[in-house]
Amino acid sequence: MTPWRWLTQLSRLKQRGGALARIGRAFRVFGPMTADVVRGRYRPVPWAAFAWMAAALVYLVSPLDLIPDFLMVIGLVDDVFIVGWLLTRVDHALDGYRRWKGWDDDPAAPQRGA
Repeated sequence: MTPWRWLTQLSRLKQRGGALARIGRAFRVFGPMTADVVRGRYRPVPWAAFAWMAAALVYLVSPLDLIPDFLMVIGLVDDVFIVGWLLTRVDHALDGYRRWKGWDDDPAAPQRGA
């Protein structure tokens, strides 16, 4: 493997790792944000986050897919990519909430003291 190709693959891996971190952060932050909205502590309700999360859940449970699930691996891979992309949108929509909580730059922070 040439050094150039190795660097290209390393760059792709870092990009995917960033997406996985955003997906994990979306899951960790969405619950506390929902609780704060319901209790009235956080008032600029992030409707976009709720919409993206609903879209991800609907796509996941819907029998209609871009690639049918009966094609086994390929059918499941499209679900992973689409739901993953939707969850990165959820994470992006929660930027204001993370700033409000002081969790802006620390992706591990939502696990503490939520």
